[in-house]
Amino acid sequence: MTRRKYVPVGSVATSMSLYGHSQYSGKRQLISAESERKIMAKIYLIIAALNGFVAVALGAFGAHALKQKLSTDLLAIYQTGVQYHFYHTFALLAVALLMLQSPLSVALRWSALLFCIGIVIFSGSLYALSITGIRWLGAITPIGGLAFLVGWIMLAIAVWSWKSV
Repeated sequence: MTRRKYVPVGSVATSMSLYGHSQYSGKRQLISAESERKIMAKIYLIIAALNGFVAVALGAFGAHALKQKLSTDLLAIYQTGVQYHFYHTFALLAVALLMLQSPLSVALRWSALLFCIGIVIFSGSLYALSITGIRWLGAITPIGGLAFLVGWIMLAIAVWSWKSV
């Protein structure tokens, strides 16, 4: 039996153009788990693409604009932020692609969300620390690292729970 879910018109799910003109009818619509899975995958694929763009832009900014302005240790901190930003952008891309192929998985959703949170907190705090020199920002970096770690564990749980592999 396919799980179905009512989604209010105007929500993210109905704005993804899967429902044609009926999204303007003002009624709640019934969507399948399959449609929900595709919508979530599409959202995370877009987020991964945008993160890839931002990672390249910030890497180039660091290599060209900050190279002469930051000390060696602050530039190394900035580069660490860029590296982990890239690693987890690719991880997010992989999770989103897995969402297209696997059954609706709560663990995959958590993995994608935690990778996004980790990018913002881990890489974001390293970017801010290196540019501003405010050292206490380094104290929140491990929270982002923990989000990355739990994201990887959730990915492993999702793969482990597959029945058809």
